[in-house]
Amino acid sequence: MDLSGKHIVLGLTGGIACYKAAELCRALVKEGATVQVVMTEAAGQFITPVTMQALSNRPVYDSQWDAREDNNMAHIILSREADAILIAPCSADFMAKLLHGRADDLLSLMCLARPIDKVPLLIAPAMNREMWAHPATQRNLAQLQVDGSVILGVGVGDQACGETGDGRMLEPLELLQDVIAFFQPKVLAGQHVLVTAGPTFEAIDPVRGITNLSSGKMGFAIARAAQEAGATVTLVAGPVSLPTPRGVTRIDVKSASNMLQTAVECAQKASIFIATAAVADWRPAQESDQKIKKDGSGQTPQLSFVENADILATVAQSARARSGALFCVGFAAESHDLLAHATAKRIRKGVPLLVGNIGPATFGKDDNALLLVDAAGASEMPRNSKLVLARQLVAEIAARLPTPLH
Repeated sequence: MDLSGKHIVLGLTGGIACYKAAELCRALVKEGATVQVVMTEAAGQFITPVTMQALSNRPVYDSQWDAREDNNMAHIILSREADAILIAPCSADFMAKLLHGRADDLLSLMCLARPIDKVPLLIAPAMNREMWAHPATQRNLAQLQVDGSVILGVGVGDQACGETGDGRMLEPLELLQDVIAFFQPKVLAGQHVLVTAGPTFEAIDPVRGITNLSSGKMGFAIARAAQEAGATVTLVAGPVSLPTPRGVTRIDVKSASNMLQTAVECAQKASIFIATAAVADWRPAQESDQKIKKDGSGQTPQLSFVENADILATVAQSARARSGALFCVGFAAESHDLLAHATAKRIRKGVPLLVGNIGPATFGKDDNALLLVDAAGASEMPRNSKLVLARQLVAEIAARLPTPLH
């Protein structure tokens, strides 16, 4: 549970997106957070306090005159208890109120009274596309960011008014991921991380090919963890059907040759390269332009193979990697003798860090166990979820970078 021990004040302002706040509240609680809901009077026109109380398991506050607190200062007590205040949905009117420091209801009063250096303010805007695009709204957004608020962005699509465009509140699970990411240590802030993930597919004919059992889950988890850690992330993905992690730029490829070309190009701007993809070692020497058919003779087609270029070694031997401008991390999926194979592969590839795992024990699964091999020796990461391991690996990489991060 990624938010275990966190206390979130969830503020609701007037807007049809309040219906999403119910699911968001439930999701935050399921991730281990305690949630205190504070609503404006306008929010109460769209969803009832009873609903939010049932989902949060806590009484809802909706008035600055609430007498439940001994000192009658709910705006002080609630803000001091919070690890963060999340306004979702946040209307255009409420953003303007925050900008000018107005405090004529409990939620705005609480936001103004919060200790700015201890209680961050996260804003999930929700409004009509024209309201979102209006210069006044954009000015307010820019100034709120300057003042230290975190703007979580908006979605694009159909709106309740019947129009289509920017301004929708992000979906609850998107906001949940953003909140989780906010609390992760920013150990890769300022870094540009390139990740390759998934299998490759080497075509034999238009309907057949050579591939492997890699699901891409480990690589996608690493891309997510790197983005959570503050990095700009580019994910080069083989043929998998996984959703793109929030905030990550994804480039889909198919063959090892496609992946090589894309990785070499993207590595020119990266500062960290993590090669998690299970790249095919060989490809058919010639691809048939038509499906190879059985002829009834019982004879199998004769196929010859050529070796694919080594993507990790190619990037690791580039001028940027040799100069120290690009830190390269390799992965080794083995079936046996993991330590011996991973140690030899690290030396052969010429990388500072090699991460090994047993392929058959992890392909397609949501958990894994890793072996980290560097010049000093080897250390184990016990079996855990791939996302937890990805976050641990990101921390290990950050600690090994030649230039300390600030």
